[in-house]
Amino acid sequence: MNNIKTISIDELDANQYLLFDVRSPKEFEEYHIPGSYNLSIFSNEERAVIGTLYKQESKEAAMERGLQVVAPKLPSLYKKIHTQSNENPEKQVVIYCARGGFRSKSIVQTMNMMGMKTLQLDGGIRSYRKKIESTFRKMADEPRNIIVLEGHTGTMKTKLLKQLQEEGYPVLNLEEMAGHKGSIFGKIGEHPSSQKKFESRLYERLKKLQKSSSFIIESESKRIGRVVVPDFLLEGKYSGVRIHVELPFHLRVQYICNVYEPLLHKDEIVEAVNKLSKRIPSSIMIDIQQNLNTLNYEKVVALLLENYYDPKYDYAQQQYDSECIRLYSDSYQDIYSEVKNQLDQLLS
Repeated sequence: MNNIKTISIDELDANQYLLFDVRSPKEFEEYHIPGSYNLSIFSNEERAVIGTLYKQESKEAAMERGLQVVAPKLPSLYKKIHTQSNENPEKQVVIYCARGGFRSKSIVQTMNMMGMKTLQLDGGIRSYRKKIESTFRKMADEPRNIIVLEGHTGTMKTKLLKQLQEEGYPVLNLEEMAGHKGSIFGKIGEHPSSQKKFESRLYERLKKLQKSSSFIIESESKRIGRVVVPDFLLEGKYSGVRIHVELPFHLRVQYICNVYEPLLHKDEIVEAVNKLSKRIPSSIMIDIQQNLNTLNYEKVVALLLENYYDPKYDYAQQQYDSECIRLYSDSYQDIYSEVKNQLDQLLS
């Protein structure tokens, strides 16, 4: 029974194996190995109770309670794994938990008893975290060329990066990975990532770009929402070539309104504006509040850009002394073409 077969994280490929994460829904939501299915054997509440038993009473008491909770669920768990396995007959099932311990081991043993050849991920998802951490250390030791796309708020940098990535350029879209647009309004309409989920998304993207000698990123601060950007990217940001894009003010205002859809997020917009009240002159804040009340969001955005975001950006730009290529156009398509031309020269 204890001679179950394991697989290491280095051998694991989600395209070749069927992955099941038996941790709780909360653990799975925080981060998981991409492509895996959540097959929680404990609910969030059950895991908390068993964890308390482990700490306050004993390992044996926790295991006994765990068996009581899991036993009635085994037929359902088997059915879920069996169904997915039938739909993917070419893939062998791999089960993982936090550290390759009791949870995954018990399910692997049960599935094997039922005639389903199942593997346990050695070290659990912790081995995946160690893989991510070692990759980041390697990136720090072997830095790539960083090309930084910069510009005032609303110059469609995220849209540019997304289109560039779709066309095969080595883009690291950090805001997308963070689930945050990077400003005090950044979480509106988004699902912010945990630090571990952000790093997982970055790691998976870096794997796809491992043969690239350069990365393209947006000019970001150390923190995007609640996640922290690795130093190896920040250091590259200050030394890399910068492409500064500029668009007409009215296009920036329209773009921001389209992205944030303020009519769908009225309360969140008001809450974010209020957080800026101490950083903007009171006379300007009165004007902003009046336009918020009349739902004149274009005027609100224009006032915020003129009195907060643009001055803040201009001040931050003074810390750079790296090469900067400045591009200006009066349309998105033209600025995209100009950016592509510059990238093609830099990447060649």
